[in-house]
Amino acid sequence: MAGLKDTTIEALYTLEETIAAELFQNATYPWEVLPDIKNFIIALGEKLPEDLYEKRGENVWVAKSAKIFPSAYINGPAIIDEEAEIRHCAFIRGSAIVGKGAVVGNSTELKNVILFNKVQVPHYNYVGDSILGYKAHMGAGSITSNVKSDKTLVIVRAGEEQYETGLKKFGAMLGDHVEVGCNSVLNPGTVIGRYSNVYPTSMVRGFIPAESIYKKKGEIAEKY
Repeated sequence: MAGLKDTTIEALYTLEETIAAELFQNATYPWEVLPDIKNFIIALGEKLPEDLYEKRGENVWVAKSAKIFPSAYINGPAIIDEEAEIRHCAFIRGSAIVGKGAVVGNSTELKNVILFNKVQVPHYNYVGDSILGYKAHMGAGSITSNVKSDKTLVIVRAGEEQYETGLKKFGAMLGDHVEVGCNSVLNPGTVIGRYSNVYPTSMVRGFIPAESIYKKKGEIAEKY
């Protein structure tokens, strides 16, 4: 039966696939690190090798192998890792780590996020207060909603268990290889296990087990 054990860092992520691995070392659940992303980036950025990264503006470090389109906007603190691509009119508001080979696409907005290596958020996405695992992909127009409509603190629910996060802003935790269909909304506190798929135009809430297909509320199928 699904429970909070399925929402841990260990259950969701391959830490070897992010430059931010050290940030997770003293945490059990991934959302615990959300308040620390900003300060972690600043501390890590100052230690990055100058032969591979260059500092562009205040607390913005960009790998020399990354491709940044001229119309993209990057506000610090931020780290853009090697071979990443920041496309036309992308808007990085700050406190963002974009992993190796990741793609941040046209008109996509990031805020207080960690994108593991090879993540793709390539078209009209909003990703806020969220962590996306290795090779996770969000289809065009899909977003993370990071504040509840009643402005109360976010609770993570997994099976019969729940965790009071104490956070007002909390988008979604996507495990490695998660695929989110176009124009889907991931409500605050959503956690999706590794290798799961979300149908297009879905409204997702709560915990989706690993290796599942989310079709609609109450209809989740095993993938294999």
